[in-house]
Amino acid sequence: MPHIQALLATGISNSVRASYWQKYFVHRAVRPEAYGALAHHRLVNGVSDYPLHDDFLQSDVLARSKATHGTYLLSQTYPEGAPFHSTYPGGATSVGAVTATILKAFFDESRVIANPVQPDPADPTRLAPYDGPPLTVGGELNKLAVNFGFGRNWAGIHWRSDAAASMAIGEELAICMLRDERATLREPFDGFSFTRFDGSRVTI
Repeated sequence: MPHIQALLATGISNSVRASYWQKYFVHRAVRPEAYGALAHHRLVNGVSDYPLHDDFLQSDVLARSKATHGTYLLSQTYPEGAPFHSTYPGGATSVGAVTATILKAFFDESRVIANPVQPDPADPTRLAPYDGPPLTVGGELNKLAVNFGFGRNWAGIHWRSDAAASMAIGEELAICMLRDERATLREPFDGFSFTRFDGSRVTI
């Protein structure tokens, strides 16, 4: 277990560095919150020199958002708003992707989870038996990684593309780390095998 825990910690550090290098030195993309501010200045204050696409300006989502929130500014989950640095790619998503991938490589991802529970619909403070398709270790790790990243989208501080790109970055980083790890193992070993996020199988 210490071996796996050390790899997880290293993967987290590496994934943040990989995604933040992309943020600062390659993409420098504006966050949804700032894009909402550009729309507000264009539509409310009449500032016309912001290069916003006509498809966006003519979208009915702008009217629906304004009707709901009273402003073209994007609603935020976090009271402090979005971070100041570039949105693309998402650092949190890459952390979820690299850790889920490492765990899938070390554990039996096809194992069915016994006796799962879920929040009771009648009382969400209680748990009720889960009644649905079998839940596997791999499926739940994938779900956790996706929710970790896409939750940041739902919060209003990332675009969908940020999370999608970071899933690929975190997974690829984990594969590189596992390839390095494989080269250090002296005992007979068939390699790390697991299912990628796109459903394909890989053996390292």
